[in-house]
Amino acid sequence: MKRLGELASTLDLDLRGDPDHQVERIASLDTAGALELTFLADSRRRGQLTESRAGAVIVRPDDADSVPGNALIAPDPHLAFARAAQLLHPPEARSGIHASAAVDESVQVGHGVAIGAQAAIGRDVVLEEGVQIGAGVVIEDHVTVGAGTIIHPRVTVLAGCVLGAGCVVHSGTVIGSDGFGYARDGQRWERVPQVGNVRIGDGVDIGANVSIDRGAIGDTVIENGVKLDNQVHIAHNVHIGENTAIAGCVGVSGSTRIGRCCTIAGAVGIAGHLVIADNVHITGMAQVTKSLTEPGIYSSGTGIEANRSWRRNVARFHQLDDIARRLRTIERRLKTDD
Repeated sequence: MKRLGELASTLDLDLRGDPDHQVERIASLDTAGALELTFLADSRRRGQLTESRAGAVIVRPDDADSVPGNALIAPDPHLAFARAAQLLHPPEARSGIHASAAVDESVQVGHGVAIGAQAAIGRDVVLEEGVQIGAGVVIEDHVTVGAGTIIHPRVTVLAGCVLGAGCVVHSGTVIGSDGFGYARDGQRWERVPQVGNVRIGDGVDIGANVSIDRGAIGDTVIENGVKLDNQVHIAHNVHIGENTAIAGCVGVSGSTRIGRCCTIAGAVGIAGHLVIADNVHITGMAQVTKSLTEPGIYSSGTGIEANRSWRRNVARFHQLDDIARRLRTIERRLKTDD
């Protein structure tokens, strides 16, 4: 339970209403009750405020007069709501090592570390203060996990990888798997040993079933504040800059360098050995086949349409080269006639 006055003070928000009113959890605008906190980000939905029974609503200054009850006022209600939610729903703090966990005697275990059932922790691992290791997690030799990082059940962190402080890694993720490195001998493939590591910075969130490959020679690097959604694949020697966010089912091929503060929407495919500048925003299902050296919004592909229309357009697409040749011929004739 948090008093509204306490929330307002902690989050540096103005409060209109009862500072002693308490809320205990978050909820949506249309379902929130007296003990719940919600928010309104879109002023076009202002009419819903009159019907809300929420204990408090976070709103922009222009919407505050429409709130029938308690209002917390913020220039960015969604951001303020996110911060309030962290205060109302902190991660459950545990400590201690489950009896069924296999922890090598060389492991350095910081204060307040929790290791769940059936976890396996290898040699010379460092678990800094407050690290939370879920059930069935496998951490191989010489891994370092920074303070306060939470690793959910069934994550695998392979040998030599480094995770920073305050990270969250969700179930099914594999960090440090071999990159896709092979040399061809006629019709056969020879495996190239992948001897680099994965280095992950502070405050990185990694979704479920993400694969982050170790570098072939150097390291794969995920800088501070990066957010990876579920089922993202980061290939060997990729470098992702600070505070970049990548949505689900994105694949980034080897040795590509992605800048700071980029956003990459779902199902984007990025070819290898490219450079993507800072502040690049790529829309969903785009195919990135060349470097993007300037900030901005980039897209590729075509939107969905009726099959009959799509089939006609595809047929015309295959005629474009012939049409372009004919057009050049006509242009040359026109110039000659002039």
